[in-house]
Amino acid sequence: MSLKPITLWGHDSGSNAWKVAMVLEELSVPYTVKIIDFPDMKKEAYESINPNGRVPSIEDPNTGITLWESGAIIEYLVETYDKQNNFNFASGSKEYYEAKQWLYYQVSGQGPYFGQAVWFTLYHPEKLPSVVDRYVNEIRRVSGVLNGVLQGREFLVGGKYSYADASFVMWYAIAPLFADRINLATDFPALNAWLERIKARPAISKIIKDREAAMAASK
Repeated sequence: MSLKPITLWGHDSGSNAWKVAMVLEELSVPYTVKIIDFPDMKKEAYESINPNGRVPSIEDPNTGITLWESGAIIEYLVETYDKQNNFNFASGSKEYYEAKQWLYYQVSGQGPYFGQAVWFTLYHPEKLPSVVDRYVNEIRRVSGVLNGVLQGREFLVGGKYSYADASFVMWYAIAPLFADRINLATDFPALNAWLERIKARPAISKIIKDREAAMAASK
């Protein structure tokens, strides 16, 4: 039975919706991206989908399920559409819970800190160097955790590429913004090698290019 495309709501420059798109690509699940501008996220039409007024959100016509929050969406996608555990692990196994552990670390420990670093560097009306320092230091801390764990490992869990690895990639697109303070190749070589391995995958490479195209189209 052929699947109907899932609708994925996102923003052109955001990371979290494109992170979900990477998972959809890896699972070969059809989907359509709907780009929504920030002001429209707070309007009733979109808040009827996501009362938090942020992205991503998905609407899945195959199951009738609507979800928001990227971590919950990723868990739903792999558990619904990866029955062979090509991108996940057997339910109840040690690796199954370790993958969840890394996903939760990404959504709570990477995304918010990286996002605040970008906000206070580019968008906040006041220049607050001490605040920028705090969040750049958090980027370094999170990167150090990953770099340490990846010493001698190809992937985060069970020696196998999974959604746990893919979930971290898109937020590292901000790295050039802090190139004068963070050099991934020299400061975090194990992390950098891992990122390069993942970005070389066709599904991941496609989404990186799709995001770049969406950003160019919005200018």
